[in-house]
Amino acid sequence: MLPPLFCCVGPEDGRTGRRRYQERKWQMLAFMRDGLERQLAAVNAAISTLERQMERDQPEPGS
Repeated sequence: MLPPLFCCVGPEDGRTGRRRYQERKWQMLAFMRDGLERQLAAVNAAISTLERQMERDQPEPGS
């Protein structure tokens, strides 16, 4: 888990502080994106499985 975005760790000039903030924000957003990618992969797998099951369970024409 990431520490809060707005933590102050000693004296820094404006550019250094802004850079640290941007890096933390980037890390948080990348972490969120990775989680969403995992969730999307799981949903895609569930859809594929369901489609295969539906195709398998369809009655064959003429029977």
